[in-house]
Amino acid sequence: MKRFALIFVSIAATVLSLTSCSSDDDDINPSFDESLIIGKWKSGTLYERYDLDYSGATWDTADDVTEAEAQNFTWTITKDQLEQIHIIENGGKVPKVYTITNLTATTLEYEDAYGKSKSFSKI
Repeated sequence: MKRFALIFVSIAATVLSLTSCSSDDDDINPSFDESLIIGKWKSGTLYERYDLDYSGATWDTADDVTEAEAQNFTWTITKDQLEQIHIIENGGKVPKVYTITNLTATTLEYEDAYGKSKSFSKI
C-alpha cells in the first residue's frame, strides 16, 4: 500500500510540475498586432509595402528599381515571426522568415536567422 501511495504521489507531482496557469512562451515570443504593419516602410533606399490582403512588395531605389518594378510577396505574422513568400516571375516562391523585434505605428524592426537586422520607418 505504501508503494502504491508513493507511486501515486510521484505521478501527481510530475503532472502538476508540467502544467501551468500561464504560458511563459508569450514572454519569450511576444505577439505583434499585424494591423500595424499595413502601409509603406522605408530603410535607407530599401522600401517594403504591406497590403491588407496579405500581399506586398519590396524594392530598392539604389538598384534603380521603382515600386512598379518591385518584387512581389505574400506575408504573414505569427507571434513574432514575419514570413514573406517572394513570388518569382517564373512561378517559383522563395520564403524569407524574420523575427520582429519592434512593431509600432511608425517603426518596424526585424532580424533574420543570421542576426542581420533592419529598421524601417513608415512613410
